[in-house]
Amino acid sequence: MARLPDTEGSGEIADRIRARRGGALRPLDRMLLHSPQLADGWNSLLGAIRGRMELPADIRELVILRIAVLNDAPYEWTAHEPEARRAGLDDDVLSELRRARPHLDTHHARVIAYTDAMTRDIHVPDELFDALRGDFTDAELVELTATVAAYNMVSRFLVALDVQAGSSGSGVSGG
Repeated sequence: MARLPDTEGSGEIADRIRARRGGALRPLDRMLLHSPQLADGWNSLLGAIRGRMELPADIRELVILRIAVLNDAPYEWTAHEPEARRAGLDDDVLSELRRARPHLDTHHARVIAYTDAMTRDIHVPDELFDALRGDFTDAELVELTATVAAYNMVSRFLVALDVQAGSSGSGVSGG
């Protein structure tokens, strides 16, 4: 059970969140709406990350699921596994993401190393960043970095407030 009660949310901000979510608030939204202005900014940021970037969907979902593992955020895994599968990540990749040292193709391995470095150590070694420059445009590198940062925020919020999948509301969905 979450550490704070859900809130229903009303007004323009809750309506914008519902619009992005296809009509229904998720448990995360119900927690965020305790602070409508925070919820509004969160909705804008995560809406951009989820739907208005050049970063490929498979990379975005790879990052999100890895962060769910690293930060022990099962809600986030549950919310994003279907998205990851739609983006082309298969059972083998999903299984590897749960390992301490995933064995993935070189491109995905560098993304995971970057995600792990940002999440665990904060500092990213120059050689790792330089290796990613061959895989991504400058815009995509900024978007990759923002995705890792944002989903660390999401997972830490969920874990700290003990937001669980299946709380009130219909379905689950992360950020």
